[in-house]
Amino acid sequence: MSDPYRAPWWLANPHLQTLWGSLWRKPPSLTRQRERLWLDDGDFLDLDWHGPQHADRPLVLVLHGLTGSSSSHYVLGLQHQLGQRGWSSVALNWRGCSGEPNLLPQGYHSGVSADVLQVVRHLRRTRPQAALYGVGYSLGGNVLLKYLGEQGAASQLQGAVAVSVPFRLDHCAQRIGQGFSKLYQAHFMRELGAYVQLKQDYFQQQGYPQHAATLRELGSTKGMRTFWDFDGRFTAPLHGYADAHDYYQRASSRFFLKDIATPTLMIQAADDPFVFRHSLPEAHELSAQVQLELHAKGGHVGFIEGRSGQTGYYLERRIPAWLSQLDQART
Repeated sequence: MSDPYRAPWWLANPHLQTLWGSLWRKPPSLTRQRERLWLDDGDFLDLDWHGPQHADRPLVLVLHGLTGSSSSHYVLGLQHQLGQRGWSSVALNWRGCSGEPNLLPQGYHSGVSADVLQVVRHLRRTRPQAALYGVGYSLGGNVLLKYLGEQGAASQLQGAVAVSVPFRLDHCAQRIGQGFSKLYQAHFMRELGAYVQLKQDYFQQQGYPQHAATLRELGSTKGMRTFWDFDGRFTAPLHGYADAHDYYQRASSRFFLKDIATPTLMIQAADDPFVFRHSLPEAHELSAQVQLELHAKGGHVGFIEGRSGQTGYYLERRIPAWLSQLDQART
């Protein structure tokens, strides 16, 4: 890493790092093509393509975080930079995150690696000659790492990058309920409650009363204050987990890292306001293919830098550079 990340003095605070992109950044405007991928269970995922359509150009699958979408600033920024290098990218919208409710009571969560598998298989059929890479942020990073560990040498990816990963979901649910981070927790609870309510209303209006009843029987979307509340009430029963504890245990990516056979870079900040320092994996938990790049500062999916009086985005130079180096080593 010839030019490491350095947080500017005026953005040394982890909360400023975390909030900068969503509050003050003007993301690039991209020309993208949307594709709807129908899943085996009858639901759908929307994919947003950017970059050259050449069959042999490297292709990057980008996975957004909780309550985000393919329009999140960090997704648009990465797709722009990849396009500048002549690479193709496709940004996945998790179920119900593309601006239209999905068709089943089930949604997305931190362990939904089965959906990634279907997307990867689709991309391999669509671009069989292209090298395929994956990049995941926050929740998307957790899902990506879980997928890689589950698949081992059969991941069908040539490389991967995971950013600001909540390696231990139970720890994260505790950390985000402390101090200033309670504001993030309140934001997520509002967004997740609205996500469920929108689906319930949509099912009722579109003539799917059984789906609406399934959600309604799980309880009200009001009064939820913590991730433990939401995951116990909705995530676990909708997705086959016994309770929130079971979900956190089975979906936390930290337990899958030793089985990853794909070259993988993990980028974390020690001051991430969502992740305890002790939640990060130890060296002995990583397979030989996994590299942890830990920075003292950077917040959560922040890593904003200042150069010559201008704001820069470390992730958008580091990730394409690392993937390019990996791609060159393949050829």
